[in-house]
Amino acid sequence: MSTVFTMIMKGEIPGRIIWQDEKAVAFFTIEPFQYGHTLVVPREEIDHWVDMPQDLASHVFGVAHKVSEGLQKAFDPQRVGMIIAGFDVPHAHIHVWPSQHQSEFTFEQANRNPDAAAMDAAAAKLREALRELGYGDFVAD
Repeated sequence: MSTVFTMIMKGEIPGRIIWQDEKAVAFFTIEPFQYGHTLVVPREEIDHWVDMPQDLASHVFGVAHKVSEGLQKAFDPQRVGMIIAGFDVPHAHIHVWPSQHQSEFTFEQANRNPDAAAMDAAAAKLREALRELGYGDFVAD
């Protein structure tokens, strides 16, 4: 059975997709720490990130780095946060988000009811930043 992430990648359920390439996809989480909170996910359904082949893990981390560059440019945060947890969906993924404080590094403080218009605006802002950084070939429309 496909994971919810695979269903998003296939367009079976909606998602705010930011980045797409042959090995990875990045899209917004539905419960962000901050607007701009992005998940970077391998297309291949692998439950635990340590089980990814090294070349795929390198690629996924490379995409996370590029998306983080976009987050830095778009939102000018104190830091870009990163977490790999993997308990919520059995499909390896990296959380990256524009962070203002260490206290954001907990899932308990996630916004369970984010504003749709603010999410759309943040997605547009991040996509534009990634295009300006030269990654336009991989930025979703």
